[in-house]
This record gives sequence, structure tokens and C-alpha cells, in this order.
Amino acid sequence: MSDCYLPRLGGIEVQVADLVRTQREAGHEVSVATATRGEPLPGVHRIVARMPFDLPVHPFGVGHLTRRITSGRPDVVHVHAGAVSPFAWQGVRAAFRAGVPCVVTVHSMWDPVTRALYRLLRLAFGWQRWRLVATTVSNAAAVPIRSVAGPGVPVRVVSNGLDLSGWAPPPGEPGAREGVHVVAVGRLAPRKQPVRLLKLLRDARARVPATIPMRATIVGDGPARGQMERFLDRHGMAGWVSLPGRHTREQIAKVLETADVFVAPAPRESFGIAALEARAAGLPVVARAQSGVADFVKDGTEGLLGRTLGDLSRAVARLCVDARLRESIAAHNRSTPPAAGSWAMVLEGFERAYEQAIHAQGRRSAR
Repeated sequence: MSDCYLPRLGGIEVQVADLVRTQREAGHEVSVATATRGEPLPGVHRIVARMPFDLPVHPFGVGHLTRRITSGRPDVVHVHAGAVSPFAWQGVRAAFRAGVPCVVTVHSMWDPVTRALYRLLRLAFGWQRWRLVATTVSNAAAVPIRSVAGPGVPVRVVSNGLDLSGWAPPPGEPGAREGVHVVAVGRLAPRKQPVRLLKLLRDARARVPATIPMRATIVGDGPARGQMERFLDRHGMAGWVSLPGRHTREQIAKVLETADVFVAPAPRESFGIAALEARAAGLPVVARAQSGVADFVKDGTEGLLGRTLGDLSRAVARLCVDARLRESIAAHNRSTPPAAGSWAMVLEGFERAYEQAIHAQGRRSAR
């Protein structure tokens, strides 16, 4: 169950669709319930309210989902939720009503406001007593969930899945390039703090000697693009920082082939799929130590980590200036597969979560 699903495209939607495809290929019978409008897809049930707006909200969602669960009697209900996911959490309540084991995957990092909201919901509904099993995508994302859920809800870490073979660097050593190319990939939305990324790049450029050419590419699109373009013009950065817009996976892979450093500056990055793709492509990654990226990037090994914007700026400048460090990290990343993200590990992690949820309900597993 997920608020949104294909044809909508976003981090959760793509991840859930890939999980459904991979689980079906592994022999599982998987059906999807979503509040997203769209064309018919095999095994996808669109429970859409007749409302004048296209939002994942259904006033009678619990009843609809309870009836579907009761008639289908799945072995387990797997709910995918972001920070606030009204339809998905109706699915959690429906699974509890139907007495079916339930696993909830939280794809986002809970900020203080979100934590306060779920504490209120815990008091109102007592969801910590529903025998749920929770998973989230990184150790950083698990900490705030555990602080709210308490000991009554086990929280497991199961990373996002990624076909890492598609991001492996081309064989052979990379050719010599003039200057340093810094790349970032992500939606240009205010919550991702893209203008802070531009400030980071401006400060890094000031720390790098003028004799070292430096350019940056920020792939993505979103509502903050206009603000970013004005910042680039105001600070004279348009000549070396480009905003090419949204790219396909294949286009992103081509950009990464030309890159020397990847930057993931968001402090509340629950996992960091783009950073994992860059890591798999052999790039040194600069990211926040308090984000989910720290699960697969260790400071000084796969990249450089910092807690503040200033830390990240200094890390980017250091990699631009210190070619030996940059090349040694790149060589490690090119020769050593990432420790997270393989679909085999993801499927195994969810299998264990399903078994734990089934055991909590006192049911035998129908494998």
C-alpha cells in the first residue's frame, strides 16, 4: 500500500514499483493498493475518492482497504509511508482491523514536527500496540522513529534497492581531465535546500586556487529552480555552474562518467539514492554525517563527511585541491562494491521483517 504509485514519478513511487517488480520476479504474489489516479496496471488497485483535487486522501479509505484485505487475506500487508501519508496510514489501520500482519516502511526522515504529530497519533489511536513491524531506509532515519515508537514497535533497517550493475564505472582507468567537475543530483525543492548547495559551491570555489579549473553541474528540476538561477546571476556563478534540468537514469550515468566529486548536502536525507548511484559509479561522495548517506559512505574511505555546510564546503575544496586523495577514494570506490543497496539484501531484509510481523500476529508463514 502506498499513497502514490505509477504513473507518478518520485523517490517513493519508483522505489515501490521496483520492489514490486523484483518481488514478483522472485516468485511472490504482490498486489498494490494506491490512491493515485492512472491507467490500469496488472495487480494495481486504485482506490480513488471522487474529489475535485488529486491528492492521496480518501474519506472512507479504512473501510475500502479493510474489505480488500479481508477478502484477499494476504500473508502480510506492506505499507510504504513518507513523512505524512494519509492513505498509507489508513492501510495500517485497516490491516490491524483485519488481523493481518503489517510491516510499515518509512521512507523519510522524521523532523521534530513530524515526531510531534506521531506522538499525538500514538495517544489518539495507540498504534504502538498494533503489533507492527517498522522498517526504514537507514540508521539515521531509524533513530527518530524509535524515539517515538518505543519498545513496542521493532524498527529494522532495510536500505533502498538499486540495480548497482547499471552504475558501475566503465572498465579501465579514467582518462586525464583538466580541472575538477563537481556534480549533484536531486529535485530542486526548498526542503532539499538547493540554494545552500550553491552557497557551498561558491565557498568551495573561494577556497580553491584560481589555477585549478572548477565547474559544477546540478541535475534536476523543481520549484526552486528560478531562485537558484537568480542566485547564480547575482553572484557571477552562471559561467561555471550549470542547471541542465531533469535527466533520465541513462543521462545521469553519462554525467557521472565526466564527474570527479559528488555532493549530497541535504541534512535530512533519509537514504540518498543519488549518492549511492554516484558511489557505485566510483565517485568520491561529500555528504552530511547525520544523513542516511553515512550508511554506505565512511569518512576518508568512500568520501568525506561533515555535519555543517562549512564542513562540506571545506571537504569539496579539499578534494579539488588534493588530487591524490581524490584519486585514491575514486580507486577504492571503483574496485569495491557498495555495502548497501543490492536487491538481494533488500529482499532478504523484507523477508525477515515479514516473518517477524507474522510471528507477532501468531500466524504461520505461507511461503
